[in-house]
Amino acid sequence: MKPKFIVCDEPVSALDVSIQAQILNMLRSLQNELGLTYIFITHDLSVVNYISDDIAVMYLGRLIEKAPTEVLFRSPLHPYTKALLSALPVPSLHNRQKRILIKGELSSPIDPKPVCRFAARCDHCTEECLRGEPPLVEVAPNHFVSCFRVAGKEA
Repeated sequence: MKPKFIVCDEPVSALDVSIQAQILNMLRSLQNELGLTYIFITHDLSVVNYISDDIAVMYLGRLIEKAPTEVLFRSPLHPYTKALLSALPVPSLHNRQKRILIKGELSSPIDPKPVCRFAARCDHCTEECLRGEPPLVEVAPNHFVSCFRVAGKEA
């Protein structure tokens, strides 16, 4: 069939870590050999960090941040992305970052209000967030974010 594009939806979830590594290494090898492009859908950020060149973070079906992997892990901008990354285990006693806990109620994913979808759970929510959905804006080369606070004001 010789595909150029493959969608991988949770391809290593619920697998033993050693099996995950074997599968991910095989996927990378095939990617290099055959020139494949993957869209990799997962909740496991350590897997995303290992396999991806670019990352798109979604919240309730909406793209909220997209950046090259190293940029996103080094300097996330959206409050939800920051919270996700703060939950990753760090194998060091001295370099641990404070865990950002997400509070509040989930908005309805079925019939979302025309406001920022993360507003009800965001510590930085302003009136502007409740007036409309923030557009996806390029804030640095190839780094896009959908947040009124980040896109035009405070970083």
